[in-house]
Amino acid sequence: VQLQASGGGLVQAGGSLRLSCAASGRTFSGYGMGWFRQAPGKGRELVSAISWSSVRKYYTDSVKGRFTISRDNAKNTVYLQMNTLKPEDTAVYYCAARLGYGTGDAYDYWGQGTLVTVSS
Repeated sequence: VQLQASGGGLVQAGGSLRLSCAASGRTFSGYGMGWFRQAPGKGRELVSAISWSSVRKYYTDSVKGRFTISRDNAKNTVYLQMNTLKPEDTAVYYCAARLGYGTGDAYDYWGQGTLVTVSS
């Protein structure tokens, strides 16, 4: 099972980026997906999560109204649209997958991470 995250980069504050995470190696039917991030010197936090059906979604408070998670199950891909980026959003972003849906960190599969840097 492989998760390949992409879309990170350097952007000015107020800008936008869209992260993508493509899954391969097995069917992800029934799997929830999550985006985590880890800033320098800080612990990992769950930024957003989405259920298989996309009915259930979670956002950490600091990104509500700015980030949008979505998925395309036909493509085994999950997205994180990040708007109005702030310097404090700077981090390595990881996608992860788990059976079912959850807002903790008990995910079964992890991608390699993509760096997002927001300049002020």
